[in-house]
Amino acid sequence: MVTMKKSKSFLDNRFKKRERFQLQDVGEPNLFRDVFPYEEVCRVEFDHRVELIDPPEEIFITDTTFRDGQQARPPYTVQQIVDLYDMLHRLGGPNGVIRQTEFFLYSDRDKEAVQHCFAKGYRYPEVTGWIRANKDDFKLVREMGLKETGILTSVSDYHIFLKLGKNRRTAMIDYLRVVEAALAEGVKPRCHFEDITRADIYGFVVPLAQELMRLAQEGGMTVKIRLCDTLGLGVPYPGTALPRSVPKLIHALVEDAGIPSEELEWHGHNDFHKVLVNSTTAWLYGCSGINGSLLGFGERTGNAPIEGLIIDYISLTGDQNGVDPTVITEIRNYYERVIGEHIPKNYPFVGAEFNTTRAGIHADGILKDEQIYNIFNTTKILNRPLTITINDKSGTAGIAQWINAYFALQEGERLDKRHPGVAKIYKWVKNEYDQGRTTDISSDEMGKKARKYLPELFISDFDLIKQRAYEMAAHLIEEVVDDPDIRSMDPPRQEALLEKIEHENPFIQFLYVTDDKGHKITRNITRPEDRAKYEKIGSDVDYSNREWFIEPFKTGKVYVTNFYTSVITGALCITVSAPIRNKDEAIVGILGMDLRFEELIKTEDLT
Repeated sequence: MVTMKKSKSFLDNRFKKRERFQLQDVGEPNLFRDVFPYEEVCRVEFDHRVELIDPPEEIFITDTTFRDGQQARPPYTVQQIVDLYDMLHRLGGPNGVIRQTEFFLYSDRDKEAVQHCFAKGYRYPEVTGWIRANKDDFKLVREMGLKETGILTSVSDYHIFLKLGKNRRTAMIDYLRVVEAALAEGVKPRCHFEDITRADIYGFVVPLAQELMRLAQEGGMTVKIRLCDTLGLGVPYPGTALPRSVPKLIHALVEDAGIPSEELEWHGHNDFHKVLVNSTTAWLYGCSGINGSLLGFGERTGNAPIEGLIIDYISLTGDQNGVDPTVITEIRNYYERVIGEHIPKNYPFVGAEFNTTRAGIHADGILKDEQIYNIFNTTKILNRPLTITINDKSGTAGIAQWINAYFALQEGERLDKRHPGVAKIYKWVKNEYDQGRTTDISSDEMGKKARKYLPELFISDFDLIKQRAYEMAAHLIEEVVDDPDIRSMDPPRQEALLEKIEHENPFIQFLYVTDDKGHKITRNITRPEDRAKYEKIGSDVDYSNREWFIEPFKTGKVYVTNFYTSVITGALCITVSAPIRNKDEAIVGILGMDLRFEELIKTEDLT
């Protein structure tokens, strides 16, 4: 267990005398070709100077699941973001072991997710933003009411010269102007020192950091710096040289640049399989904050996995500090069953087989005492019982236990040995050995049988498409129903807008508005080829007993029906409906849309 030392506070660093490092402007970029030859595998250089471990008083985790994590996969839905944010809050606990999480702010979905997470009222993790080094982007931060935002401030000559087309002096001036703008707005800037492990540390990085400290001090505020190991080039070995040495990078920023430990973050990538050890090394050498993402999802090879950082935090401090590690298993289940993300079965802490043994000698040891081959009490800490492989002696009880453990089923969803699906799998297992089989049943085989006889445990590709279609339908109607023309309850104004919406969205089959009694007040807004089919549908129909009318009135929320075949066109459809409110927010009508499902998914390329 690491004993944390007294923290270097911001004021301590403010008045400490230290050498001023001047910007070393250069005519040509320093690409460190002796370390990064490009045509060969990059090198690790040693200068044989060893830094001493010097951990800060407090260490914590910050999250980038909704920013860097979304650059590696299809975007999360708003509901998925809110659900994952809830889990991050519970996992990190009330003391803020998971201190912050960052969001993009550019799309309507991003903004809606931020608003929903704000509405939770959680202190931790604090919602922060990410913007480009552009003063105009600050209006997004102000609009969302954020107190802190990340700012892209690339520091390697690879980025400054080759990407931005600038020199070091111009880049520094531009970065400082953006940070000044942030401080002037009362927003705490978090400067993302992109590509730090290929940067000139004392020729650019430390001078820039010192200038940032000066600006913050003059404004009576603080500035945070995130050290971004963009290509995963950092190494934790003692005696390695800059710019790849993680210990020396942390020392340079804390001791030479004067950045307080609590205002320093490490953000790693896993290109060379070192993301977690580099992160822990940053903690040990004086960096308080480590940035990661759930399950390590991030650009290219990914970021430090939050669940791994949580376990390392407990290991280093000897204190759970309010952390609830059983939420790790809930997160795993959510990714597998709701989001539909496949997790490798041997992935540490969350994979289906991370605590499964199939070697005969190991299984024999586990039967005597599970401590022999289990990393810790996974049942207590992660709510993941130890499992072994299935054979002719497992019985229905063993099969049920295997299923419950493999799929990490929680209370209320665990299977009993008398479940019909368990009985069918047992019958298959028994038949295998009756026919002369001598080897254990593999997890792949068991998984296929579970998918056949226990389909409720799985989410299909079609389920994912339906889920995405429902979200898109809800998002579309939410935008339309708030339009002043719709809220006016003036049929001609409503019809003009609905015709425009139908024209722009060819998957819409039928649009209509009813009053609060369930009587349609607009004429039939349909696709041109369907108008004749809708001629017989008049305005004298009472829709007040229809589900799409009742539910929005009852809940005040958007409602999406299940699939049905349209009696008018024969197409597979869903109906989405939403309440129309007047200026006093009273419900005065219902807006309905019938959408052709097949055309909807083709339009948005959901497959």
